Amino acid sequence: MPSSIPQVLRKLGLFSSSCLLGAFLTACGTRPPLANQGLTPQSCMAVAEAYRTHVWMPTTANVRHTRDADGISVDTPDTGYRPGSFCPGYWTPGHAALGIPYQWGGFCTPAEFDTGVRAGLAAGDVYTAEKRRLLDAAVSRHACGIDCSGFISRCWQLPRSYSTRELPGICRVIPAQQLRPGDVLNTVNAHCILFGGWVDASQTSFYAYHTGSPPHWRVVRQVMGLAPLLAQGFVPLRYVGMEDRPLHRAR
Repeated sequence: MPSSIPQVLRKLGLFSSSCLLGAFLTACGTRPPLANQGLTPQSCMAVAEAYRTHVWMPTTANVRHTRDADGISVDTPDTGYRPGSFCPGYWTPGHAALGIPYQWGGFCTPAEFDTGVRAGLAAGDVYTAEKRRLLDAAVSRHACGIDCSGFISRCWQLPRSYSTRELPGICRVIPAQQLRPGDVLNTVNAHCILFGGWVDASQTSFYAYHTGSPPHWRVVRQVMGLAPLLAQGFVPLRYVGMEDRPLHRAR
């Protein structure tokens, strides 16, 4: 794929400066997209909770373990999906399911997801090494759900899904200890995690919202340690369109 603006800036040694990034984008006539007016950490977390707590009713029509009409391989994360030692699926046809499922390339709102389920689309589509290799070419239009960067893009009210490769271009890097709800930890072309607040004053672990596997094929909230993620190359980012308002500590 062509080099993105962040990749070009890294080569020029400019990407660490948010001022130079803004000047470069403006000169090119390409500015970071601003979210709807009023985007705050609180509103961002409300969207995250809506995805995590969404209850829906799958049927056998939403199960897929084959190629779709376009020849794209699709595997839904239902309980019939058991790929050896890898994470199995979680939802069962005919039983209420919690959490909107992961879909490679997915960008559905909760309402769009429900519409897709009722229409018999595949409810989710797990990622594989082959999908990572093919990137956008592996996205099925016959499935519905949300992927990790699509989830962040919805929480930030962006007009389209921004990939993990693109998120740095609309954010600024922040010190890890300054993370607050609505920020993310991102690895390019891999995964992104929404920061939901520190567990305690030690700032060693936090409440993380994300989707994918491990540990589940759906949007979840779990406690994660900060140091291991930083060691893996996750970068703390803050979206440039987020309003700066005081916050209460997450409970």
